[in-house]
Amino acid sequence: MTSRIRIPALLTRAGTASALTLAAVGGTALAPGAVTEAASASARALQVAAAKKGSPYRYGASGPRRFDCSGLTQYSFKKAGKKLPRTAAQQYNRTRRVSSDRRERGDLVFFHSGRKIYHVGIYAGKGRIWHAPKTGDVVRLQKIWTSSVSYGRVR
Repeated sequence: MTSRIRIPALLTRAGTASALTLAAVGGTALAPGAVTEAASASARALQVAAAKKGSPYRYGASGPRRFDCSGLTQYSFKKAGKKLPRTAAQQYNRTRRVSSDRRERGDLVFFHSGRKIYHVGIYAGKGRIWHAPKTGDVVRLQKIWTSSVSYGRVR
C-alpha cells in the first residue's frame, strides 16, 4: 500500500513561505531535502529575475536597478549564491549544455546566430524567459521567439 501525502499536509509541513516560493516559480512539490543545491539556486535566480520586472535596460549594467541581458543573469545567480562571468558568451562557456527536451526552469537560454551568442535569459517554463531585451525596454517575461537557442545549466 502506498501512502499519499495530501497537499495541505505537505504545505503545513513545508511552511507557508516554501509554498509561496513553490507557487511563484511554478515548481513541483518534493520531499524536504530532495531539491539539489543547483536546482534550488536556479529556482532562486528565477525568482530574483522575476522580482526585477520593469527594471530598465541599460547596456553594460548589472543591477541592482538597471540591467543588460547578461547583467540580469549574473545578478540573479549571484543573489542565489552562484558566480557567473559577465558576458553572455562567457556564461555560455561556463554552463553545462542541456537539450531542449531536458530544459528546466532556471536554466539559461542562449540566443545565437551561427556560432555567436548574442543574448541570454532565464528559462521560466512554457517556452518563456525572463530577460532584459534591449535599449528602451525593461526586464520582462517573454515567449522565446526563435529556435536558434541553446540551453545551459548553471553548476
